Amino acid sequence: MTSVDYVAPTDVEAAVAALGASKGNAYILAGGTDLLVQLRTGRVHPGTIVDIKRISETRTISEKDGAYTIGAAVTGAEMSAHKGLSQTWPGIVEAMDLIGSQQIQGRASPGGNLCNASPAADCVPALIAAGVSCTIAGPGGRRTVPVEDVVTGPGQTSLDANEFIVSFEVPKPAPRTGDAYLRLIPRTEMDIAVVGAGVCLSLAEDGTCQAAKVALGAVAPTQVVVAAGADALIGSKIDDVALEKLGQAAKAACSPIDDKRGTIEYREKVAAVLAKRAALKALERAKAR
Repeated sequence: MTSVDYVAPTDVEAAVAALGASKGNAYILAGGTDLLVQLRTGRVHPGTIVDIKRISETRTISEKDGAYTIGAAVTGAEMSAHKGLSQTWPGIVEAMDLIGSQQIQGRASPGGNLCNASPAADCVPALIAAGVSCTIAGPGGRRTVPVEDVVTGPGQTSLDANEFIVSFEVPKPAPRTGDAYLRLIPRTEMDIAVVGAGVCLSLAEDGTCQAAKVALGAVAPTQVVVAAGADALIGSKIDDVALEKLGQAAKAACSPIDDKRGTIEYREKVAAVLAKRAALKALERAKAR
């Protein structure tokens, strides 16, 4: 077995330097719930592991003027325990709550879930639906990109070799905004999504939907933004006609595969059902604001 260097920098600049020194053969350790499994099974062979958990920016949740910043290495358990975040963005938190067991929740992070780049990642559709962006650090400084622009394919991201995600920037929700995430799994818990659906919507004072975003997971090589689904909701009272159009748009947006968890036809049908159910759950939350 070849040796692996382990470094645990305490600031972003040192982490970027460590990535650069590895000459493209470094892996970020945030929670480690994916990376450690990949190491043990021989799927990855890093020269250097850069542990970002000692960087304060990656390990804190902060709020300013109604917007939240979530460190990339904050755990799912910490997100769930944060009352302000849970109340403001329950869809994001419930998506993280679905990742693994209670033990995994104490380690798994949104940064790791995103950068593992699985089409079935649970937190990603919820983050996309909520309009969340990433702060990415690298040799050229920092840049901010929408979450939907990070994953480019299974196991692949748009980050350069010497870049890593520092934090997630979660916007202040508009008045009467609700979000929700739902998934279907073969078992009752601790399984990989057959389909995941995230919906965020905002209501005008008369109850008309004035903004919406819909994202699906596990139905294509990357998470899918369903623009036609959002269009079906905007301008409506989220009635049966709008929901049916949303379901058809979700089905049309899918390009899934057949595997042991579901057929193409099954995933398309489930995507339509989950999108509608997530929209109704988001609507209920928006009305309660």
